[in-house]
Amino acid sequence: MNTILVVNCGSSSLKFALYALEAGDALRKLASGLVEGIGTEKGLFKAKGELGAAETALEKPTHLSGFGALKDYLEGAGVRGEQVLAVGHRVVQGGAVFSESVVLDDAKIDQVEELAAMAPLHNRAHALGMREATKAWPGAVQVAVFDTAFHATMPPKAYLFAMPYELYEKLALRKYGFHGTSHRFVSARAAEALGRPLGEIRMITAHLGNGCSLAAIKDGKVVDTTMGLTPLDGLMMGTRSGATDPSVFDYLERKLGWSASRTVQVMNKESGLLGISGLSQDMRTLVAARAEGHEGAKLAIEMFVYRLAKLISSFTIPLGGLDALVFTGGIGENSYVVRGEAMDLLAPLGLELDAEANAKAVGGAEGKISVGDDPVALVVPTDEELLIAKDALALARGARKE
Repeated sequence: MNTILVVNCGSSSLKFALYALEAGDALRKLASGLVEGIGTEKGLFKAKGELGAAETALEKPTHLSGFGALKDYLEGAGVRGEQVLAVGHRVVQGGAVFSESVVLDDAKIDQVEELAAMAPLHNRAHALGMREATKAWPGAVQVAVFDTAFHATMPPKAYLFAMPYELYEKLALRKYGFHGTSHRFVSARAAEALGRPLGEIRMITAHLGNGCSLAAIKDGKVVDTTMGLTPLDGLMMGTRSGATDPSVFDYLERKLGWSASRTVQVMNKESGLLGISGLSQDMRTLVAARAEGHEGAKLAIEMFVYRLAKLISSFTIPLGGLDALVFTGGIGENSYVVRGEAMDLLAPLGLELDAEANAKAVGGAEGKISVGDDPVALVVPTDEELLIAKDALALARGARKE
């Protein structure tokens, strides 16, 4: 049995999924799990799936010991090292260097690490994971799949900041966008569900989870997205503020003595749904609390829905209209309340909610949630891991032929 391993190395965790390669290059998920608590005194390895469930305590876990625990689990389930054909790595920031998935070597891993200035919590951990995975599975082709790559088709008018052009020339300071793997997966799947070529659909994909972003897709290519240099820009999110007047930095420094790094920390970790509600970043908790009269929850949901609808409507400009709106991510796939309230605000675009279909489209269900077909609204569950596995398989086949 040949397999494809997908890993996502963060600063404090290591997530994985393993796929079996079947006839016709079909991929079947065998197991998934994570190592949590990396960099702390006590961590945990957890796995589930066809290969069996496992839960192992780890003392002072590191990425190295995390990969060791993962390798032990796979070998204990009968998956030998030589059966891992490729390891696909999820990478947050590819910058202007990487506009597509690539086969990794030492030089490319160094480039991934060099981009850590734009994603310090992510890219260093990605590079470390790439090096450890290379040691753990030396016979596997190592592949990087970038969150930013799908957005590389944006034109300069969409990705440039209105700042001195020399900052772009010297520092590559610009909008990059994120969640690209998810936007890529759901846009292709939505086109299949509609029975139309992706290149003929003016589509907005809405990835709504703890992190949230939109992508405007025309002729099969991204023409604009909401996240910017970092994932902090754009929509209001679980703990992120989204787009905010940059003068806030100066104001908080003068009034509270906050450094720029302190303000960024607050905008990333203490804002969004959590900051406004004063209760939770979880939309399910907020919807329940609003029903019980919690004013903070009510305001947080109103802000989230308003900003979502406002940005969706603005993205019809670069598209020249709208054929399809696609919801995905934890909130997008499961919160029929948020979808319904956003659709109500989007009525001027010609979108009309099918309330019954919307209520049923939860828990991984895919389907149309609008009345009529022009435009149409859909729910499409995302599967970034599967897309990474497919890219890894395709590039591994090419690398082995060379």
